[in-house]
Amino acid sequence: MSHKIVSPPFLDEASLESLIRQLKTSGESSSPNSAAGGFQEPADSPFSFWEVDVNRVRFVDPYGMIGLLEIGRHLRRNDLFPQISLPWRREVLGYMQRMDFFKAASEIYQVAPPTPWPQERFSRHRRSDVLLEITTIKGNEDIHAIVEEVERRAESILRVNLNYDNRAIDHFVVALSEVCQNIPEHSQDMGFVSIQKYYYGRRLGKNIVKIAVMDLGIGIRESLTEKYGSSFGSNWDDFQAISLALFEGASRFSDPGRGHGLSEVRKLVQKWNGKISIRSGTVRLVLPPSWDSSAQHQTQLPPFRGTAYPYLPCP
Repeated sequence: MSHKIVSPPFLDEASLESLIRQLKTSGESSSPNSAAGGFQEPADSPFSFWEVDVNRVRFVDPYGMIGLLEIGRHLRRNDLFPQISLPWRREVLGYMQRMDFFKAASEIYQVAPPTPWPQERFSRHRRSDVLLEITTIKGNEDIHAIVEEVERRAESILRVNLNYDNRAIDHFVVALSEVCQNIPEHSQDMGFVSIQKYYYGRRLGKNIVKIAVMDLGIGIRESLTEKYGSSFGSNWDDFQAISLALFEGASRFSDPGRGHGLSEVRKLVQKWNGKISIRSGTVRLVLPPSWDSSAQHQTQLPPFRGTAYPYLPCP
């Protein structure tokens, strides 16, 4: 038997939740408006093949693409067979190709027939606004390679388009490496990262950088439970755990100096009037900038096994 998960036309941080809700955990049908589904361990499901349908996607950002990869990984690790149907729009297909989405997806999905994987190479323009294509994070050596690549492209994107000076570039790279470091150190999983520049004309009239990092690891609450859970008793939940990591520099490690990564990232992003959002468990904690009054915390979301960090620094 098979089941289909259908993507909305615009696939980003907010709309990815509609796909997570469609991850059914039993043979029963669940409403896309309910909190059913999610990245939790499934019950015995009668569905063997799961198709992720992105035919009608008209816009997708780095967070949306990484989310598609993690949905496929979630299905595969639970002995289900993920397939993906590709976008009809050539410009979307070309963008996903240039972002190396299909390179990563080919190790996770099969293409829903009769469409093959794209064979045409869409070249990356030398003035591209992509700071980092979709890149796998498994260990520290991956993070070193990511930092080197971002530093290499910093001159043409961060300095020219966002007016970063040397100090700002250094801070940006440190913040990026801190977030990526959480995957090999805390998640007990692999993950993905991608970075792109966007022009926020209506809200800001300036360029910003959008960073997306995601894993399917144990999540922030489970990472911190052994050390902090008993102190909070019944109040210990995903929101409390994320808050500790962001505001107190909490870490499962006892080594001096360990665990301040997210706290330092928060200080930097808030200093630059940027946005930081963390999705883990059933909670999304958002620290909104002055230019985004719509950003707010969300609770009772579909369970998400892992952690997602979309954030927008803009000095």
